[in-house]
Amino acid sequence: MERAVATRAAAIGEPETGFVVEARDGALLRAFAASDGRWRMAAAVGDVDPRFLAMLEGWEDKRFRTHEGIDAVALARSAVDSLRHARIVGGGSTLTMQVARLTERLPTGSLRAKGRQFLGALALERALGKDEILSLYLQLAPYGGNVEGIRAASLVWFGHEPKRLTAGEAALLVALPQSPERLRPDLAPERARAARDRVLDRMAAIGLLPAAEVDQAKREPIPTRRRAMPMLAPHAASEARVRALSERSGRRAARLTIDAALQGRLEAYAREKAAALPRPQSLAIVVADHTTGEILASVGSPDVFDAGRQGYVDLTKAQRSPGSTLKPLIYGLAFERGVAHPESLMDDRPTSFAGYTPGNFDGRFEGTLTARRALQLSRNLPAVELLAAVGPSRLVSRIRRAGASLELGNRTLPGLAIGLGGLGISLEDLVRVYAGIANGGLAKPLRIDADAALAAEPAKRILSEQAAWYLASILAGAPATAKGPPGTIAFKTGTSFGYRDAWTLAFDGRHVVGVWLGRPDGAPVPGLVGQDAAVPVMRDVFARLGLPTRLPGPPPGILTTAARLPPAMRHLSPKGGAAPGDAPEIVFPPDATRIELGLSDGAPSALSLKVRNGRPPFTWYVDGHAALTGLFDRQAAWRPSEPGFVEISVVDAAGGAATTRVFVE
Repeated sequence: MERAVATRAAAIGEPETGFVVEARDGALLRAFAASDGRWRMAAAVGDVDPRFLAMLEGWEDKRFRTHEGIDAVALARSAVDSLRHARIVGGGSTLTMQVARLTERLPTGSLRAKGRQFLGALALERALGKDEILSLYLQLAPYGGNVEGIRAASLVWFGHEPKRLTAGEAALLVALPQSPERLRPDLAPERARAARDRVLDRMAAIGLLPAAEVDQAKREPIPTRRRAMPMLAPHAASEARVRALSERSGRRAARLTIDAALQGRLEAYAREKAAALPRPQSLAIVVADHTTGEILASVGSPDVFDAGRQGYVDLTKAQRSPGSTLKPLIYGLAFERGVAHPESLMDDRPTSFAGYTPGNFDGRFEGTLTARRALQLSRNLPAVELLAAVGPSRLVSRIRRAGASLELGNRTLPGLAIGLGGLGISLEDLVRVYAGIANGGLAKPLRIDADAALAAEPAKRILSEQAAWYLASILAGAPATAKGPPGTIAFKTGTSFGYRDAWTLAFDGRHVVGVWLGRPDGAPVPGLVGQDAAVPVMRDVFARLGLPTRLPGPPPGILTTAARLPPAMRHLSPKGGAAPGDAPEIVFPPDATRIELGLSDGAPSALSLKVRNGRPPFTWYVDGHAALTGLFDRQAAWRPSEPGFVEISVVDAAGGAATTRVFVE
């Protein structure tokens, strides 16, 4: 017998439990059934209401804490009763013996099975402590159908975790494992009620519950239906499970950065909003904390089970045309590189860019207006003009620096059309970009896996702090650059070509919100416009976030008036320079050339600068920053620090200016 006990002790292991995904505070987002199809979840003594544990021991095994697996007194009484009735009757099994039966899936009513229970109970007591044995019971006890364990039972029958149970709930959960199918509340509510009340009467008799509380517990209703298991953030939860299983680490749980309460509110809102949309139109929402990079809510579709809207597709990760949503980053690059300022004048008029002739969404042109107003009105021609100045490759590089993935089709090099939506990007990746803008130009890695927080990549700068603040001021609707905070919520809309996608990206001082509407299959939706369709959703999302956090004030180095701008930045011509006249002329380097300086070799040469005409002294600007000042000589030299496109301007004593743009390597 000793050898048999030792063998069983060595074979004891944790039961297989289903994978669970939890929110940032430990709240359950989604549970998955175990491989045998049973709802069985990990549970320990500390996860359960202490009163339930006291009632369980008082009902099932009052000497559990003192016996060594077999209660001789209870066993003797059961043996007498069995002889009297000429069959095995209950009453002698300890909690440890029940755990032994449940772990080995032994039948009841069999002498041979009872003997195996004895050996199993002794083995359990040898290998485990009392709380560990009790934890096994909490995971394996049957509660009807495919429901096993206290945690799954509490969720299925009461809709909440077993950490807090009423007296009536605790009594029902004590009673059900005695005969889980015969006492199932959804099939036999009166039998379940009677069993619960017997437990309550016993608790009163042994002094565990006062009579008044027992009377109140008996008035609690019996649940008459099984509740669905929690399924918040179903797409993110499924991805977390796949990720964890692929690691082959054996862990059966994952914790996400999701705020369960916010996720629940937004999922309910998305279902309500989708009900008013004609099928198969759908929507997706992402909310993140741009100060930490944590995703707080991710609604991949209004209803994961809605096949008509392809609810099983996570639309936060679908690559779609972003429309005008990338324009702010174009302007930010222009502000950063000194190409333009929010108060620079620009021309919104028909222009051709090497055969590419973009138009405006409304077919009209505004004429001369400030860069601020051009972005607020989302005019296409000024945005393309600035993109031509800063370079499409630089735009793509900054987007990727934020951690986003792009679909450029079969183009080896990006063209100007990407500024108006001519590429593919996901909602989640657009949130990455806007989170970087919102966080003062510093993009922290967007993450949803809370367990991977410490291993996150370092933040990367996608814009200067000043350029990011200019954008926040413009997108918040400020009429002019000011020294105070720009407002509360900054946002930009977008509508893709053919009315396929409607977007709004928005941020306050803490949160960044991304909204997408359209058809999952990418078909056009006549009249679908970001301003009309996505902005109301964005505002509703912010309303569910609570009071917004104001945007921060300006950083050092903000230029507030146009009067202090260099002449070349006051009014941008279609060529990107000042108006022609007696202005100086850059002889070298010639515009649109590639110049080899040996930057890749680590010992670069200086770039020669030559100017003719104009009146000295001359000031040379590189990417909008003064590089050489007060020069009377018409020749100079400047040494670049990295390869890439640079814009070089020269301003003479009379304010005349010229500009050239070259690629140095």
